Amino acid sequence: MDALKPGLKGSATLVVGEEHTAPRIGSGRVHVLATPVMINLFEAAALDAIERLLPPGHQSLGTVLNVRHIAATPVGMRVTASAEVVAVEGRTVRFRVEAHDERELIGDGTHERVAVNVAKFDLRVQEKSG
Repeated sequence: MDALKPGLKGSATLVVGEEHTAPRIGSGRVHVLATPVMINLFEAAALDAIERLLPPGHQSLGTVLNVRHIAATPVGMRVTASAEVVAVEGRTVRFRVEAHDERELIGDGTHERVAVNVAKFDLRVQEKSG
């Protein structure tokens, strides 16, 4: 985990298609980028920033999201999300996230991920499922 440091950055981009709109996702009726899709972009940007730096057999899991979706983005417009590591405390990594479309800031907030050993995590999940 020593490679994880404040200042690491990642990004994720998509062109909004009908499949990314609120009616398709089930989060509203207006045919604009759905908030859950923007959140997915935030998580993808965070993964882009750190996942390659985790030790073998580890991955990060999203645990906290606190975001605002402040502007609508129509179908056909490109959206880019960015994530910057602002703190690393043990296995917890905190990010500042932002999303812009081709015209303006559309969302921002904070995100946390926790690095886990995949084998140990999978065992806990199997035990839970019975």
